[in-house]
Amino acid sequence: MAKSIQAIRGMNDCAPTETPLWQWVEKQIRDALASYGYSEMRSPVLEPTALFKRGVGEATDIVEKEMFTFKDRDDESLTLRPEGTAGCVRAAIQNGWIYNNEQRMWYMGPMFRYERPQKGRYRQFHQCGVEVFGINNPEADAELILLTARLWEKLGIRQHVTLELNSIGGLETRTKYREALVEFLNQHLAILDEDCKRRLTTNPIRILDTKNADIQAVLNDAPKLHDFLNEEEKTHFAGVCQILDQLGIDYVINQKLVRGLDYYNKTVFEWVTTALGSQGTVCAGGRYDGLVAQLGGHATAGVGFAMGLERLVLLVQEVNSEVVLPRTVDLYVVYNGENVTASAFKLAEKLRAELPELRTMLHCSGGAFKKQFKRADKLGAKIALVLGETEVAENTVVVKDLFGEAEQMTISQAELINELKKRF
Repeated sequence: MAKSIQAIRGMNDCAPTETPLWQWVEKQIRDALASYGYSEMRSPVLEPTALFKRGVGEATDIVEKEMFTFKDRDDESLTLRPEGTAGCVRAAIQNGWIYNNEQRMWYMGPMFRYERPQKGRYRQFHQCGVEVFGINNPEADAELILLTARLWEKLGIRQHVTLELNSIGGLETRTKYREALVEFLNQHLAILDEDCKRRLTTNPIRILDTKNADIQAVLNDAPKLHDFLNEEEKTHFAGVCQILDQLGIDYVINQKLVRGLDYYNKTVFEWVTTALGSQGTVCAGGRYDGLVAQLGGHATAGVGFAMGLERLVLLVQEVNSEVVLPRTVDLYVVYNGENVTASAFKLAEKLRAELPELRTMLHCSGGAFKKQFKRADKLGAKIALVLGETEVAENTVVVKDLFGEAEQMTISQAELINELKKRF
């Protein structure tokens, strides 16, 4: 026997029993975004490597060690997208979507990062990203946060997530802060681990979100980023906070909150949870006013966020026991007898045409009625429609409620549609 082929490590299958919850979560996301007037865009999963080096930043963990990069037959370096914003901006510039124009867009799909697989974090993972272009005031930042808060309500997880908020200022502010932070950290080199020592020369601000508790204790005495913000940056952040306060959105200002990607400025935020162990970030985002120009477009304000679907699904499973998923099958057509098959197919097709909102399955694998009813029960069908030789001859059908909510009945096929409309 040939050796079976296994999935690549960190790239997981999703079983038919798992996809209904995924589909439900995705539907809540789509409905929430539609209610705010946001439009879907789609972009390739494969992009030029230069896009991420320029957009994400060469000193980031993603570019340094997490990207799936290879050369094609023309010796061009290509990369499977590790995040969605850079590709969205590339598409917007290339297609002229944001030239002198506001845009509110979203996308959903697989991303790829080469890192150690663990619960809620895989090498192929799925994200929904939301991007707003052409609005440079704090209202856009606040609306994105309000949108996510509404989504958490729809998913039934609102009480299990906390909003953390910060302003990291602009490039000039961060340059000054970086100098002060490096000077401070150079006085505590003995406490820094190897990762933080590397970041000290490449991206020292990322040390602020280290998971090392000893280093975090030292950072409590480090210079505070907000002391370096200029007046415009302070005003912008105060505007975001004011809207959230007025709308009753609770938040925690966390001055150690930074983003792992170079393109962020001013407002950054995360929704975090303690319900999933160490994998606590459910959604993260912020403002990136310089990214469009950095990737070759006209200077355009931008702000957005991304959320990992794997973690959202896990969180819903963990805390929302009341979620009601659609059943796999509503109607199950069982049939047996000579010259009955064609009539069963015609009945199933009629149901799909006239009741498209219901899920109709036709039993195709033969066997006695008992076996067919057992299959219908296993699939959770509400009603079995039974055809035998007698029913075909009399143009009737037996309607059997598998949940026991109504008596079994035999009716004409002409009456079936109206009967089913009463029951669903």
